[in-house]
Amino acid sequence: MTRVVVVTDSTASLPPELAEARGIRVVPLQVVIGARVLDEGPDGATPEVVAEALRAFVPVSTSRPAPALFADLYRSLEAEGVDEIVSVHLSGEMSGTFESAQLAALEVDLPVHVVDSGQVGIATGFAALTAVDVLEAGGSGEDAANAALARGEAASSLFYVDTLEYLRRGGRIGAAAAIFGSALSVKPLLEIADGRVVPRERVRTASRALARLAELAVEAAGDVPVDVSVAHLANAERAEELAAALTERLAAGLEGREVLCGELGAVLGAHVGPGMVAVCVSPRPAGR
Repeated sequence: MTRVVVVTDSTASLPPELAEARGIRVVPLQVVIGARVLDEGPDGATPEVVAEALRAFVPVSTSRPAPALFADLYRSLEAEGVDEIVSVHLSGEMSGTFESAQLAALEVDLPVHVVDSGQVGIATGFAALTAVDVLEAGGSGEDAANAALARGEAASSLFYVDTLEYLRRGGRIGAAAAIFGSALSVKPLLEIADGRVVPRERVRTASRALARLAELAVEAAGDVPVDVSVAHLANAERAEELAAALTERLAAGLEGREVLCGELGAVLGAHVGPGMVAVCVSPRPAGR
């Protein structure tokens, strides 16, 4: 029987115990805080560390994994007897991680299906989990890669930020958009479209921003079964309020599952800043 393993990166926001239970290998991105270079994760760069540094105006940046890191992992999996790899990553429009995985795939002998999820955060995580589901159901590596790609494309990722300044600093949104979004003290709502961060709407208050996020999430869910996750950076109270509202409003579509709620990973947090609240609505593939 062909053995296929799914690989993803740390921005996929999969809890370590879940990744381990599903057999997913996770490659860390790095966060540079001042002179320190830390791997993203509980033993390195955490959301709390990043939020504290940003508030203190300590320089914070992020770095993709080098192709050699992926190549080493792919070779180690080959040595373990793996026949194929499905490598699912955050949007290639926002990070060089996908490119690193592509370059590494050229250096190994076994087939590696590299997938650009077109997403960030748990939307990428859901795509990776779907790849595992397909493999466990007897699908091929190519089937799993296609399913991961389709799930990423179907997901809606929406978020609110206190300021666009952090996204501007990291080059994830243009200076003109940042200035426009900050005008008149409006609160910007953004979304992931075609793998990029783009403005969605502007509202006047943080309360209205959260209410509008809930409305947009319900609209995105429609009447199909969905997985929903709320994430935040140093804004737990508002995130929990949003998760509770969505649990009530999307009860039928959740089919007994909970709305996940937790802190955003350190790498993504470095680009959005404290106060951010995000929601991901990911329609489940048929039969999942």
